[in-house]
Amino acid sequence: MALFNREKINGIFALLAIAVVIYFLLGSIIPAIAFIILFSIPLYFMKPLPVFASTIDYISHYVFVAICTFIFIFLITPVLIIIPLSFNAEPYFTFTQGMLSLDPSAFSTRWYEDIVYNGMLDPNGTEKWWNDMWNNAQWIRSARNSFFIATMSAVIATVLGTIAALGLSRSEMPYKAAITSLLISPMIVPLVITASGMFFFYSSINLAKTYTGVILAHVTLGIPFVIITVTATLSGFDTNLIKASQSLGAHGWITFRRVIMPLIMPGMISGALFAFITSLDEIVAVIFIADVEQRTIPRQMFSGIREQISPTILAVASVLVLISIILLTVLELLRRRSERLRGITPG
Repeated sequence: MALFNREKINGIFALLAIAVVIYFLLGSIIPAIAFIILFSIPLYFMKPLPVFASTIDYISHYVFVAICTFIFIFLITPVLIIIPLSFNAEPYFTFTQGMLSLDPSAFSTRWYEDIVYNGMLDPNGTEKWWNDMWNNAQWIRSARNSFFIATMSAVIATVLGTIAALGLSRSEMPYKAAITSLLISPMIVPLVITASGMFFFYSSINLAKTYTGVILAHVTLGIPFVIITVTATLSGFDTNLIKASQSLGAHGWITFRRVIMPLIMPGMISGALFAFITSLDEIVAVIFIADVEQRTIPRQMFSGIREQISPTILAVASVLVLISIILLTVLELLRRRSERLRGITPG
């Protein structure tokens, strides 16, 4: 292990030396940084091979890790590139010459401030400033709608999805495969078709262009995620615990609250977070069903791209990326907790 770590450190120093040479040859730090990211990250995360591994094994292993790193960077770069762009002092969607040369004057938080001030009647006023921002700022109003709709739809989807998963997990449940396919069909059917059907159905019962209609539409799209996550948690559930609880005189609600729910709670929370993220990111159903009063963040971003190109969209997207990272971190922690409860070593 010590020999491997020493070889890894020597390799990193060699790559850093090559990066310095690239910097002096090309006169730019960006290619040097790109070289370090693309080649030293795979080297750093390489695990030690057996002592009998040959040079070919080391090279093939490094190539494999490098390819995985390249794929990861290829997938994550379009998401992360918007974060530095959101600090552009100019109203452009590209890196200016000042940003590339790391000039402090080329960076600004004006677009993050625009999230708060855009649409306010009196941005510089002091009287009833909070009320003006809460009711008139376009992005704040859209964020308020998004988080309200996402929270309500996630709660309802979690309750209904958990009930459905508990029913589908029972061995005596008839037509289990057909019912499961029907319940997760919103994940399979193209969203335009689903949203079109929702629009015509909700219009006939006067739910279109209402908060209730938008929430129910998002519930429909979020339930499949709850069913899948809770069903996966129930796959390792010991049904003898239910029989033991019933033999001690506990009725159905007590058994669920004290026996079943604590064990499937990671799956329920994971499903709720997936339903929340799905609702927060949804735009097609909102375009079909929502009105101006129910405009959400994705709908506001879509309108902003069509009507006015403003880097405020990048600032909002950066905030959403940060929220997604936090939620995904919570999901990973819940996954590890679920594996520990089932006696599996988290990996």
